[in-house]
Amino acid sequence: MFKNRKDAALQLAKALEKYKGDDPLVLGIPRGGAETAYYVAQGLQAEMGLVISRKLGHPQNPEFAIGAIAEDGSIYLSPYASSDVSELELEKIKKEQQAEINSRIQRFRNGKPLPELKNRTVIIVDDGIATGSTLMATIMLCRNKMAKKIVVGAPVSSREMATKLQSLVDDSIILEVPYPYHAVSQVYGEFNNLEDQEAVKFLLAWEKDKDKKSK
Repeated sequence: MFKNRKDAALQLAKALEKYKGDDPLVLGIPRGGAETAYYVAQGLQAEMGLVISRKLGHPQNPEFAIGAIAEDGSIYLSPYASSDVSELELEKIKKEQQAEINSRIQRFRNGKPLPELKNRTVIIVDDGIATGSTLMATIMLCRNKMAKKIVVGAPVSSREMATKLQSLVDDSIILEVPYPYHAVSQVYGEFNNLEDQEAVKFLLAWEKDKDKKSK
């Protein structure tokens, strides 16, 4: 359905064009969401940022998400997945992931804070939505930081998540909702894993573009 992340992001930018005049902030969830955010921000002539959220893995199976935590401490817990995890275990997992978040803020943003979200239209983007845990925590962060309008944009998600988002945010734009849905990669011709440095390059490229325009 999409040639690669750039192709998907350019199509997503077109679908989000109605927000072009709102001076939106496009927040990408790295790694893959950094490339998506770059091309969407370009298309909307918008500010770009990278927001850090981390999944909370089950103590017996860290790959299985019981929820997620955003960089401001906002927590999303899956009601089913987290039911058999004790408070003590949960606190330990949260501390571990908060430490990883702090490390990633340094790595991805050189320790800089997020751009101002208050009273702004914030468009959260990723290259696709899998479990949705980190997205949910990011939505909570945007609410806590008093964004005026919260929009979610992604090239692909499950039907269940697409429906759920309609009641959680002000607007959601999902380009493809395949059934059956197994993985984000199924709608991409090319879907290589981005390394941290590659994700950082997209934020640096946006900053360079911004500097050129201001001169």
